[in-house]
Amino acid sequence: MNNFLLEQQKSERIAILTEFIHRDPESRELQRAIAVKMALQGEPYSKITKLLGMNKSCITNWKQRFGTEGIDGIQLGYKGAKSYLTPEQHREIMTWLRGKDYCNIDELVSYLDENYGVIYQSKQSSYELLSSAHISWKKSQKINPSSNPDLVKINREEILNFLTQNQAEIDSGHLVVFFVDECHLLANDVCGYVWGKTDIRIEILIKNIKDRQTYFGALDYKTQEFIVHEYPAGNSSSTVDFIKHLQNQRPRQRIALIWDGASYQRSDEVKKFLADVNERHAADQWPITCIRFAPNAPEQNPVEDVWLQTKNFLRKFWPLCKSFPVVKWLFKFFTNHQEFDFPKLHQYAPCSDLK
Repeated sequence: MNNFLLEQQKSERIAILTEFIHRDPESRELQRAIAVKMALQGEPYSKITKLLGMNKSCITNWKQRFGTEGIDGIQLGYKGAKSYLTPEQHREIMTWLRGKDYCNIDELVSYLDENYGVIYQSKQSSYELLSSAHISWKKSQKINPSSNPDLVKINREEILNFLTQNQAEIDSGHLVVFFVDECHLLANDVCGYVWGKTDIRIEILIKNIKDRQTYFGALDYKTQEFIVHEYPAGNSSSTVDFIKHLQNQRPRQRIALIWDGASYQRSDEVKKFLADVNERHAADQWPITCIRFAPNAPEQNPVEDVWLQTKNFLRKFWPLCKSFPVVKWLFKFFTNHQEFDFPKLHQYAPCSDLK
């Protein structure tokens, strides 16, 4: 097999693993998929073992199994086990759960499979076991009192009108539309809700809570590809640099940026850059067009869902986050040049109802 076909095969396998990772599989399956993907991408085994806590022989084994069996080779697989517990087994599991400081759903599923041969078809049965052990999951909801629903509706209609009027240009690839947002990753973002005893505090070791990293992200409206780039801070210079980065990613194409219009995105430095770029072009042919979301309503931006899913990924695997450089690596691993498809993105489809 020539080098071209080998590279094509490797790319296809990496794409399959990427899609599987975004399905939010069971934690052991996810660990195996990440290890195999890193190996296929040429990462040193020493780096993979340090990051994921797997030894080299395990990585080699899962890579070989994936090569011969595909995704089925790294999945746990349904073994046809019984899906019930005896009263005595139930009491044993309650004792096990009550003796733990914390527990997540994947750990419980694995414990039931390995110790009792029980595999529930629905996670609800596992939730009921956790509830019986007085282990709960709680999260508050936030709302911005300054958000104006009427203004949000008007703004959404304006964005839909722009997309509809330019759909032919978007389909042809002459115009690329990006939803853009910034994220400030903090060291303690790995802290989140986990399954744990209600009277026991769950602690994650964080050496320096001042560690932080700013990321600019852009979600391609047509392809759902996500492009992320890190910067020292969110400011005018970073904004200009990120726009240039997007131009390099989409050469010879006009770009429309839909963003929240932060103060530094409307600064003199950014305005001058845009004026220089768009000079001598008609308004409908500007190389860079900027459209603002309604203020105080971040839920309009699909990129918010990318940040949320990424941070949830970090929180789910917080035992791997032993240093902030590892946290940053996992952040970019999960986001950069991946494809995301959220319901929030579909609200901007040209055929969306404008009610």
